[in-house]
Amino acid sequence: MTPLSETDPHDPGVSLARAALAGDTLAMQDLLAHLAPYVARVCGPIALDGGPDAAQEALVAVFRSLRTLRDPAALYGWTRAIAVREAVRVARRDARARPAELADVPAPDDPELAADVRDVLTRLSPEHRAVLVLRDLEGLDERAASRLLDIPAGTVKSRLHRARESFRKAWSA
Repeated sequence: MTPLSETDPHDPGVSLARAALAGDTLAMQDLLAHLAPYVARVCGPIALDGGPDAAQEALVAVFRSLRTLRDPAALYGWTRAIAVREAVRVARRDARARPAELADVPAPDDPELAADVRDVLTRLSPEHRAVLVLRDLEGLDERAASRLLDIPAGTVKSRLHRARESFRKAWSA
């Protein structure tokens, strides 16, 4: 799902950002409530169990840094950059030993599939999860992911290749 402002200039998030930048405190509150599901969707697959913490930290960073947003139409890209940065930071902080082996792979309509996918994601590094989320969930190209993660495009490509390969191996184990 693409945020509205990337396709619709009349998106309520952009209007709320403009009002908040003008000093409207109620608009700031509404903006943060509007952005919360989007931020959670970005942070969850990267930070895993730390997803709620990462989302909260990202929203605090949005609140504190909104005055640095030069173009309200860039709200979602700017917010995504903050969310990814916070999710990777929280995932690194929470890094710990991962559980052993996967059980048998369930059928695609099995209700435990999401849990199994999450289990496989826990085996990837935060950097690999970030690249997978940006490319496969957010639909960004290598250049956009490169700019967002502040790494060369070639590094994005190699991380994506390694992340997908690691995911496949862990999934089929």
